[in-house]
Amino acid sequence: MIPVNTPLLDGNEKKYVLQALNDGWISSEGPAVKEFEKKFADYVQRKHGIAVSNGSVALDLAVYVAGISKGDEVIMPTFTIISPAAAVVRVGAKPVLVDCNPETWNMDVSQVESKITPRTKAIIIVHIYGLPTDIDPLLSLARKHNLLVIEDAAEMHGQTYKGKPCGSFGDISTFSFYPNKHITTGEGGMVVCNDDKIAERCRSLRNLAFLPERRFVHDELGWNYRITNLQCALGLAQLERVTEFVEKKRRMGKYYAHRLKDLKDRIELPLERTSYAENVYWVFGIVLKPNVSFNAMEAMKKLAEEGVGSRPFFFSMHKQPVFNKKNWYLTERYPVSEYLSERGFYIPSGLSLSEQEMETVVGKMLKIFA
Repeated sequence: MIPVNTPLLDGNEKKYVLQALNDGWISSEGPAVKEFEKKFADYVQRKHGIAVSNGSVALDLAVYVAGISKGDEVIMPTFTIISPAAAVVRVGAKPVLVDCNPETWNMDVSQVESKITPRTKAIIIVHIYGLPTDIDPLLSLARKHNLLVIEDAAEMHGQTYKGKPCGSFGDISTFSFYPNKHITTGEGGMVVCNDDKIAERCRSLRNLAFLPERRFVHDELGWNYRITNLQCALGLAQLERVTEFVEKKRRMGKYYAHRLKDLKDRIELPLERTSYAENVYWVFGIVLKPNVSFNAMEAMKKLAEEGVGSRPFFFSMHKQPVFNKKNWYLTERYPVSEYLSERGFYIPSGLSLSEQEMETVVGKMLKIFA
């Protein structure tokens, strides 16, 4: 089986992790944590980086410190992983959903202003699969209506919007370092911002909110969202190669696009570029056109039978059973997202994938769609 993703760990990863082990720094107290936070924040042109245990809790922190609370509304895409919606719901607020652009698969920014109400507190930008959301119109709306912007850049390591790093646009922005990301720490995440008070509060809350002057005394409840020194040692080695990794991903994306071009009457391939960004192909997504008689799940089954791993696209938030049980979104329809959720999947594109494996994947795709 060719896996959908395998990380590339053939740089200084082992050296830095062994150094941490030899020095005895294995908890969140080690020096690699602060070093990784600083270097990553510098990389995305932010003043502060706060490393946490995963990307989902990075969103939890971002939403909480933004002051979003019961009765508030937060505008976000319906086509996304559940993490940003879950972070909003956990503080008692409600996600207000927007359909996506059929070409970029990101939030359709033209639909956002109509969703703004007196209860709207923030917009969550979620960059999807390799291309960023068109950010400038959303920042203009946020200024016009005095809204906060939380930017989920989990999939955007190395991506830019009009030449500026993704993750540098929100009042608060977040990243994930899950193994399928361009930079991995196994599990891990990061909150980045420029505001000193927000950064200080995130650091406190991720560490149980100990009072600075007296450990084990608390005037509010925090969480244990800490990351370990071992993970950050791994992250430092990965960060050294992020430019190389992005270049490799783009080569892989162009290779697939070239080799699969003869299937364009049956499958939609990822958009290579927009006016504001070039695709970094975090994953190589495929969308089945209407003339294909089977859906994405059947396509994935056929690929699995041929020894090729794949994953489905996100399942729309307005269709999630956990939200429908609250009687939310029962009559709402977002046709582009629904189509992508039903007809979209992605094929192997991990950084460790060899050219021979890619050619095998291409051969199996050609066979299935012949």
